[in-house]
Amino acid sequence: MPETAFHHTSHRVDIAAPAGVVYGLVADAVRWPLFLTPTVHVEALDLEGADQRLRIWALACDDVTSWVTRRTLDPAARRIDFRQEVPGPSEPGVTGSWVVEELPEGSSRLTLRSALPASATRTTPASWLERAEHDDLLALLADLKHLAERWATLDEHIVAVEETLRVDGPAELAYDFLYRIENWPAQLPRLTRLDLVEETPGIQQVRMDLLADDGRTHTARGVRVCFPHGGRIVYKLVEPPASTVAQAGEWSVEPDASGVTLRGRHQAVLRCPDGPSDTTPDTETRTESGTAPDTDPRTASGGGAGPEVGRALGRDSAVVLGLARRYAQSAVRVITPKP
Repeated sequence: MPETAFHHTSHRVDIAAPAGVVYGLVADAVRWPLFLTPTVHVEALDLEGADQRLRIWALACDDVTSWVTRRTLDPAARRIDFRQEVPGPSEPGVTGSWVVEELPEGSSRLTLRSALPASATRTTPASWLERAEHDDLLALLADLKHLAERWATLDEHIVAVEETLRVDGPAELAYDFLYRIENWPAQLPRLTRLDLVEETPGIQQVRMDLLADDGRTHTARGVRVCFPHGGRIVYKLVEPPASTVAQAGEWSVEPDASGVTLRGRHQAVLRCPDGPSDTTPDTETRTESGTAPDTDPRTASGGGAGPEVGRALGRDSAVVLGLARRYAQSAVRVITPKP
């Protein structure tokens, strides 16, 4: 059988942070949507032991694509090998590795190596790396560098909010309201405009105008991934309001024996002070014939904005949940028999 040609890439960046911190950020893939610009959502399919299986949704050239990745974690070597699964056993997927090296004076070097089959087409998840712009991968490393160099105070710039509400009505109707986001502007005073694109059922891209407390209008852009059978909608604002550098969350509808619980979970990363100066990641690319390699918040301080952002997230979440409850309960008709 002829050998498969692979397109090999290598990206690296030096980071003024301990190697263990950098490795931890790469290993904690479930939190990538909050921290890494291209990543929309990561669903853990299997996290047992060193071998993991994840489904990842990400933006590539403004398109939302998803794939399943198998990862092998080696904390001692600070190495993570990955392999993307693609439809059909005869189709090779992207393989590669994250490697963190310890450098002098407590700094480290992060290297991302990958191998993409040169024959991959745009119709397979394996083509994501080929279609993604060169700057997307550099932005990924830049995000990790930015976060790692602020690791000591990172938690101080994360705001988390959770709101719950009980509903005496059908779970399906409550979910229907949360799903039909195009109807929200007529009911949410702070949401003055919303454009929705849903080319693939359950994958929604939205652009909306939000009215702030000071009267100014902010435009935000987001991606939502909907799981109707699980009663969940996860989202990420890829272009959040000015007070934050990232925002992600989840709406869920949870039925039980006595009714339904609506839940909204939201996290935001505040803008934080600049840390050590950035450097441009180094990149090397090459295409060769052979098998795949063996793969066994940026400018202004946002500290004082935390309570304000938290209040806004909680308030908006409570309003949406209240409207979902009213929508579900108003559809229930109780017929009282005549005496």
